[in-house]
Amino acid sequence: MKLATLRNGSRDGALLIVSRDLAWAIHVGDITPNLQAALDDWETAAPLLTARAKALAAGRLPEAFKLDLTSLAAPLPRCFGWIDSSVYLNHMELARSLRGTTVPEAYRREPLMSIRMPSPFLAGHDDQVLPAGDVGLDIEAEVAIITDDVAIGTKATGVGGAIRLVTLVNDTSLRTVFARETAEGKTSYQGKAPPAMAPIVVTPDELGAAWDGGRVTRPLMCHVNGQELGRPNAGQDMSFDFRDIIAEACIYRPLGAGTVIAAGTVSNRDRTVGSACIAERRMIETLEHGAPRTQYLVAGDNIRIEMFDADGTSIFGAIAQKII
Repeated sequence: MKLATLRNGSRDGALLIVSRDLAWAIHVGDITPNLQAALDDWETAAPLLTARAKALAAGRLPEAFKLDLTSLAAPLPRCFGWIDSSVYLNHMELARSLRGTTVPEAYRREPLMSIRMPSPFLAGHDDQVLPAGDVGLDIEAEVAIITDDVAIGTKATGVGGAIRLVTLVNDTSLRTVFARETAEGKTSYQGKAPPAMAPIVVTPDELGAAWDGGRVTRPLMCHVNGQELGRPNAGQDMSFDFRDIIAEACIYRPLGAGTVIAAGTVSNRDRTVGSACIAERRMIETLEHGAPRTQYLVAGDNIRIEMFDADGTSIFGAIAQKII
């Protein structure tokens, strides 16, 4: 099942069911008004939504309408929890190697995580504002999940059912600001710009063989101004999967339905597949050539983050943002 949120002037928008090819949609306000409401009562809402999705797929709903992806808000415009992890060790190892250090052993024992501000997500087609000054604006293409309620102390073996939805996020970073904060011993609060979420969220079963219960094994296509930045496979070189991340996140606190958890910038050890962020490309250029060659984003640039299934169909729609 694929879901989206139509902008309607409210904070949470109106929930839609979307066809597999992202061409058609239907309103489901008679079932639930928005995605957060559906997540709050998933056991009741999900069967009804699934039945409606099957009817849409069978072409039995005359009220279906052509979908304009640019009319959508983020699927979950405002979430009650937003956690970012960093489970692709290759990305962190590259950064540490430039400083002449190694990744702490703790990074290999449990997933590294940081709590983000649970503020609104930009829609996949919203412009990204470039702050004034030298900020080092960068994309960070990531796979994310949205959870059900998760109790304190839930183990990785028991959290699979809590993964309700899967999507993509652009966890936009301000690299220069982040570096300054780190040098001053501060947290990375100012080093993050508003994140964006792909237009569509999907139930895990929609991913078929690409979903193993905790990771998505498909390439994540990343482009800047039409040029490929990278296509790393999100299921490869992932030191911990989403079940591990959830279990780590709920050791001392519960998670509420609608918590968004990202796995960090996708990064493969195979350098021929490129990178999912500019910073990593600059790291590799520095290691190979002595200095970075790729510049961070500037006004007028366009970025695109997208994942396709084995048949070439866009799974989540594209995060396609212009820098203004």
